[in-house]
Amino acid sequence: MSIDGPLAGLSVIELGGIGPGPFAAMLLAELGADVVRIDRLGGSPLAADSAINRSRPNIAVNLKDPEGVAVVRRLAAEADVLIDPFRPGVAERLGLGPDDLAELNPRLIYARMTGYGQDGPWALAAGHDITYAALSGALHLSGPAAKPMPAVNILGDYAGGSLYLVIGILAAVHDRERTGRGQVIDAAMVDGAASIISMFYALFGSGRWRDERGVNLLDGGVPFYDTYQCADGKWLAVGPLEPAFWAELNGILGVSFVREQYDPAGFDDMREAYAAAFRTRPRDEWAELFEGTQACVAPVLGLAEAPQHPHLVARGTFAPVNGVPVPRVAPRFPAYPLPDPTPERPVGADTTAYLRARGFTAREIRELLASGAIHQS
Repeated sequence: MSIDGPLAGLSVIELGGIGPGPFAAMLLAELGADVVRIDRLGGSPLAADSAINRSRPNIAVNLKDPEGVAVVRRLAAEADVLIDPFRPGVAERLGLGPDDLAELNPRLIYARMTGYGQDGPWALAAGHDITYAALSGALHLSGPAAKPMPAVNILGDYAGGSLYLVIGILAAVHDRERTGRGQVIDAAMVDGAASIISMFYALFGSGRWRDERGVNLLDGGVPFYDTYQCADGKWLAVGPLEPAFWAELNGILGVSFVREQYDPAGFDDMREAYAAAFRTRPRDEWAELFEGTQACVAPVLGLAEAPQHPHLVARGTFAPVNGVPVPRVAPRFPAYPLPDPTPERPVGADTTAYLRARGFTAREIRELLASGAIHQS
């Protein structure tokens, strides 16, 4: 199950969770790290069949059993990174907190992934992507003028969570080369979601962004950065921000305007003209017409369509897993082949084989299975 990539040789333990922790672990695994997912007995229904548990072995350990905890501690003593997806204090109560494991392995990088962080008044509060995005200000930017709408669970879970967790892990690995010691990473989705929208805070502070939706440059407030419905009911995305690209869009559409591109007094006429023009042809005819131009127009593709687009096919952006196309890992490294993801493993599918490969004896494994501290599916 090992993948050749730039993170080869990095050993990662992922304590089973949902959302951002598993996605971060998947990225690390498909970039070459040696990642194992440690699931609780029975697994998590919310984590199953999400494709983000792919490309790594799965072992089932009972963390409520001292012998199960001892298994994790033994593995952590030799690992580079441990991903903790629990709320603050949970790992400590299990005997798997950063101080507990630093005694065994001072070089261990302990990566904590939470919604609100390890401290602060909301540290122990329950939440999900929508609440983390809401508190950070990111949700306020998302959706139509009438109401804020979540961009599914991208802003908090994956952009603000997983990607910042991976950045933190890689930064800590680099720092360890200098210091010789591991450290604790406090990755909070609310912090990451706020960081993601840094540009908009800066624009707002300088008076170049209004604190409402649908009236700004990048939120549908201008007619040349918006989506338009076509004759077949499908949609095109239009975004020529530069005057030269805007002029090319207008030339292809056969429209012209008295006012300059960024003059708000002309926006209503421009939007009306674009809407009328795009309704004269089906989406794919427009897409073919705009292909190869600088007008910044692309079809809005559905999940069934995107994997079939010629550009994404040519780049191998998607790969089949259990007959379903899923995106491959990004970014790419010319020195390594683009990896094919492997299917998600059932909970506990690799318990005995993985522990044997990590130095556990056959007798130790039999005793752990008999006691219920581990499970082999």
